[in-house]
Amino acid sequence: MQVQYLFGKTLSELQQVAADLGLPRFAAAQMASWLYQKRVTSIDEMTNLSLKHRELLKSSYEVGVCPPVEAMRSVDGTVKYLYRAADTKYVEAVFIPDDDRATLCVSSQVGCKMNCKFCMTGKQGFSGNLTAREILNQIQSLPEFSQLTNIVMMGMGEPLDNLDEVLRALEIMTAPYGYAWSPKRITLSSVGLRKGLQRFIEESECHLAISLHAPLPALRRELMPAEKAFSIVDIVELLRGYDFSKQRRLSFEYILFKGVNDSMAHAKALLKLLRGLDCRINLIRFHAIPNVDLQGCEMEQMVAFRDYLTSHGLFTTIRASRGEDIYAACGMLSTKKLQVN
Repeated sequence: MQVQYLFGKTLSELQQVAADLGLPRFAAAQMASWLYQKRVTSIDEMTNLSLKHRELLKSSYEVGVCPPVEAMRSVDGTVKYLYRAADTKYVEAVFIPDDDRATLCVSSQVGCKMNCKFCMTGKQGFSGNLTAREILNQIQSLPEFSQLTNIVMMGMGEPLDNLDEVLRALEIMTAPYGYAWSPKRITLSSVGLRKGLQRFIEESECHLAISLHAPLPALRRELMPAEKAFSIVDIVELLRGYDFSKQRRLSFEYILFKGVNDSMAHAKALLKLLRGLDCRINLIRFHAIPNVDLQGCEMEQMVAFRDYLTSHGLFTTIRASRGEDIYAACGMLSTKKLQVN
């Protein structure tokens, strides 16, 4: 019989577990508290459930929290953790401490269908979606869990291509029965799958980051094949229909590639594309990956690009580059592990 897990279930799903096993309804809230607030690793630790009820649970379920199988530590304090997924596959999560902030970059899929030219994960192809349990396990089993201030869903995979499981995980992160975190601590990054984008905006209050990387559709298609199906012009038009002027933040991620998308003409095209939209731009330095003929910009050019956008009213920052010495680009460590195996 296939093992079933309690961890990763929402409160309503735990209520169904209780009903199926003949446990009292309030046992679901007890289980949720043990799983997400006390962070137990075994059913035996759920001591306010009777011994009989614990044995009933154990006959069908395990908790299902699994530690990382490997860790790589950077000289700058960044740690990349490798987690086992189904069928001998692996996913990554990256812990990034920064003064009084500590961010975890979380994966949502094994591999990715989007095949962006600059992303190592896309070179793996797509192997499958992570369950809510596998998404949350990257957080729950993190050795630095107590230090976390922010979650970014910017790891392996396209979150909106696995939206049901991602929303389930986000519910547990933000619900009172779960981690009870503010949705303002969580940012989801997407290339912009239109249907999923609408659902995410309407069913979640978390921040949104769109992978832009080129303001011109033809150039974006060269870098991101998803542009063919999900036009950046259409994405921006959709976003104009929502209010991002209050606490919820909308940002656009823009990796600067030397001689590709880093000219003042590109900066002007960005201003035209995003004019009137309440948003910010995050400029990102490119981490080189094997067999890809793209190079990162010099910092001097990144600063000039930032200053031009900011001086024309588009708030722009340069994201600090972290963890280059530990296979920092998404997919590098898991690709290496697959090759070894």
